[in-house]
Amino acid sequence: MVTEGYHLEFERPIVELERRLAELRRVSRDNKKVNFSAELLAMEHKLTQLKSATYASLTAWQRVQLARHPQRPFTLDYIQLLFEGFVELHGDRLFGDDKAIVGGLATFEGQPLLVLGHQKGRDTKENLRRNFGSAHPEGYRKALRLMQLAAKRRLPILIFIDTPGAYPGIGAEERGQAHSIACNLREMMRLESPILIIVIGEGGSGGALGIGVGDRVCILEHAYYSVISPEGCAAILWKDRKRAPEAAEALKLTAQDLVKAGFVDESISEPLGGAHRDPSATAAALKPVIRAFLEATRDVPPDILLQRRYQRFRRLGVYEDSVEHSLQTPRGEPSSHS
Repeated sequence: MVTEGYHLEFERPIVELERRLAELRRVSRDNKKVNFSAELLAMEHKLTQLKSATYASLTAWQRVQLARHPQRPFTLDYIQLLFEGFVELHGDRLFGDDKAIVGGLATFEGQPLLVLGHQKGRDTKENLRRNFGSAHPEGYRKALRLMQLAAKRRLPILIFIDTPGAYPGIGAEERGQAHSIACNLREMMRLESPILIIVIGEGGSGGALGIGVGDRVCILEHAYYSVISPEGCAAILWKDRKRAPEAAEALKLTAQDLVKAGFVDESISEPLGGAHRDPSATAAALKPVIRAFLEATRDVPPDILLQRRYQRFRRLGVYEDSVEHSLQTPRGEPSSHS
């Protein structure tokens, strides 16, 4: 079970100062004859400054670690904090019910919609049941079945992404993992319902893309979205998974990098220290984003919605043409570089 005292390596100075502050508060409560208010105020100010400085200068690898924090809110946590009347729907009607993806009908401020997303576990037992948030083909088929159900009723669709990647096991491949993801990519592009995507933790490769086609894609401040994990990238490029921090920088996978490149539309701020520090505040930050999306897409005709979605993805992958001038020189004419 994850303990309350879990912290990341770069958070150690913060944790130590928090412990000292807690001890000083305890001494202050027990000793009424001495006034510790000045010391408490100074230490609280120092702690705030240390937190601000630490989390304002995180490396890409440190943000990946925050995105994987075991106490970070998952899809079901946000469903409980944001929606009313959630009714979970199960199964792909072909093989089984993949617990790594959850979804169902709910209401947001009176607006009915479909909400779904990846779900991880809090402890080893639940993680095994949820397969650590890595979906099988039946998970992607379940997601598509629910989205098609929502599209029939013209209900908006909200999707939370949080997975290290699709499950790569033999059984998943035998049951058509690649086909299920490819089918979802094609069919989500055609769904006549507004689709909002929010990356809340890990956005790993095809596992994320399998439910990642939408009209607007947002990402939490300390989440990441990448074609491959930093460890996988390091293993392929350098045959050394220990170079994952270097790979994380090269992949440009942070929310800030993704907004700059145009792969996601908006980065959503998290509480100081990460979403796990205050899940309620994080959910509160998501509310205006969801509300604005529902209002903006409420009266958009389906054909316009689909055209905009298509154009959004057509704009991705822009590159610079760096052909040398000598290669552009007409045949028979001397190059200016010769």
